[in-house]
Amino acid sequence: MDTSRCRPLSESLSNLAEEVSALERRVSDAIFDAVRAQLRDEGADEAHELEKRLAKVRRSLQKAEVLLRGYDRD
Repeated sequence: MDTSRCRPLSESLSNLAEEVSALERRVSDAIFDAVRAQLRDEGADEAHELEKRLAKVRRSLQKAEVLLRGYDRD
Protein backbone atom coordinates (compact mmCIF):
# COMPACT_ATOMS: atom_id res chain seq x y z
CA MET A 1 0.00 0.00 0.00
CA ASP A 2 1.25 3.44 -0.90
CA THR A 3 1.49 5.27 2.45
CA SER A 4 2.45 8.60 0.88
CA ARG A 5 -1.21 9.27 0.09
CA CYS A 6 -2.36 8.15 3.56
CA ARG A 7 0.12 10.25 5.48
CA PRO A 8 -1.60 13.61 4.85
CA LEU A 9 -4.95 12.13 5.89
CA SER A 10 -3.34 10.56 8.94
CA GLU A 11 -1.71 13.86 9.91
CA SER A 12 -4.99 15.68 9.31
CA LEU A 13 -6.84 13.26 11.58
CA SER A 14 -4.12 13.58 14.21
CA ASN A 15 -4.51 17.35 14.12
CA LEU A 16 -8.27 16.97 14.38
CA ALA A 17 -7.80 14.67 17.39
CA GLU A 18 -5.70 17.38 19.04
CA GLU A 19 -8.46 19.93 18.45
CA VAL A 20 -11.06 17.56 19.87
CA SER A 21 -8.83 17.01 22.90
CA ALA A 22 -8.53 20.76 23.45
CA LEU A 23 -12.31 21.09 23.20
CA GLU A 24 -12.73 18.26 25.71
CA ARG A 25 -10.52 20.16 28.16
CA ARG A 26 -12.68 23.27 27.73
CA VAL A 27 -15.81 21.23 28.39
CA SER A 28 -14.16 19.76 31.51
CA ASP A 29 -13.51 23.28 32.75
CA ALA A 30 -17.16 24.13 32.18
CA ILE A 31 -18.17 21.05 34.17
CA PHE A 32 -16.05 22.21 37.10
CA ASP A 33 -17.69 25.64 36.88
CA ALA A 34 -21.13 24.00 37.01
CA VAL A 35 -20.10 21.91 40.03
CA ARG A 36 -18.77 25.00 41.79
CA ALA A 37 -22.09 26.74 41.15
CA GLN A 38 -23.90 23.77 42.67
CA LEU A 39 -21.70 23.92 45.74
CA ARG A 40 -22.42 27.62 46.13
CA ASP A 41 -26.12 26.83 45.53
CA GLU A 42 -26.32 29.37 42.70
CA GLY A 43 -29.02 27.86 40.57
CA ALA A 44 -28.13 24.38 41.81
CA ASP A 45 -30.83 22.64 39.76
CA GLU A 46 -29.80 24.32 36.52
CA ALA A 47 -26.12 23.74 37.27
CA HIS A 48 -26.76 20.06 37.95
CA GLU A 49 -28.55 19.61 34.62
CA LEU A 50 -25.78 21.50 32.85
CA GLU A 51 -23.16 19.32 34.51
CA LYS A 52 -24.93 16.15 33.35
CA ARG A 53 -25.25 17.44 29.79
CA LEU A 54 -21.62 18.58 29.67
CA ALA A 55 -20.45 15.23 31.06
CA LYS A 56 -22.18 13.50 28.13
CA VAL A 57 -20.52 15.92 25.71
CA ARG A 58 -17.12 15.26 27.31
CA ARG A 59 -17.53 11.48 27.03
CA SER A 60 -18.51 11.83 23.38
CA LEU A 61 -15.47 14.00 22.69
CA GLN A 62 -13.22 11.49 24.44
CA LYS A 63 -14.64 8.71 22.26
CA ALA A 64 -14.14 10.83 19.13
CA GLU A 65 -10.52 11.48 20.05
CA VAL A 66 -9.85 7.77 20.61
CA LEU A 67 -11.44 6.93 17.26
CA LEU A 68 -9.43 9.60 15.45
CA ARG A 69 -6.18 8.51 17.06
CA GLY A 70 -7.01 4.86 16.39
CA TYR A 71 -7.07 5.58 12.68
CA ASP A 72 -3.28 5.99 12.77
CA ARG A 73 -2.89 2.48 14.18
CA ASP A 74 -5.23 0.71 11.72
